[in-house]
Amino acid sequence: MALSTLDLGSGDGSKKLPKKIQPGNHRVKIHRLELEPFTFIDGAYHVILHAETEPIEGFEGFLVDNDESKGRYQGQIGKIKASYYAFADGKTKSGIPVIRDRAILMFLQNLTRALNISDWMKEQHNQHSTIEDFVEAFNKNAPFNDLYIDACIAGKEYENKDGYKDYNLFFPSNTNGIYAFGEMDSSKVLKFDGEKHIIKPKEPKQVDRFGDDDDIIVPKKSSSDFNLD
Repeated sequence: MALSTLDLGSGDGSKKLPKKIQPGNHRVKIHRLELEPFTFIDGAYHVILHAETEPIEGFEGFLVDNDESKGRYQGQIGKIKASYYAFADGKTKSGIPVIRDRAILMFLQNLTRALNISDWMKEQHNQHSTIEDFVEAFNKNAPFNDLYIDACIAGKEYENKDGYKDYNLFFPSNTNGIYAFGEMDSSKVLKFDGEKHIIKPKEPKQVDRFGDDDDIIVPKKSSSDFNLD
């Protein structure tokens, strides 16, 4: 591979904008949804949004699919967990039953509301036998294409394989009727607070992906916590 001279920084001490989404308030669009198995709990899933920020002037993003012929992303990209906690069948600490598929569907209901594509969600009634089929249809139909939401994105800090600080991104829990994401310019979207929305590592640890080492057992709160009503 030829040597690049375009990613060395300005030399004046200025910091180059990361190609990956960082914790904070962002306007993002969705490229696809992924169900990632959480191996510490049988049948549990993390719901992950593959997202991109609005285009940034003068920004050179990652190659799309690592293919030069497809060009580059115009904004920062990242994988955002729908929740810090995996979706799993079980009970909360207060004894409230949690049903994995219902909780995922409630998250998707709120996501489609924020994107103003609720009609698509209603059209899926009794159309899919499994949550995997449902998410596959969501990606195939792609009713979310080029639609943006405003979001507060939290992060669990870690040291990546190159020795740099990085983040596993996730949507934080709602607080007093204010939510992690919503329609553009919504007043009900959380304001990012680094003290609340950054989880610092307990000790230095090298991780290079969303790992199965996250200290997640079952959701601490019920699926109703995702409700935007």
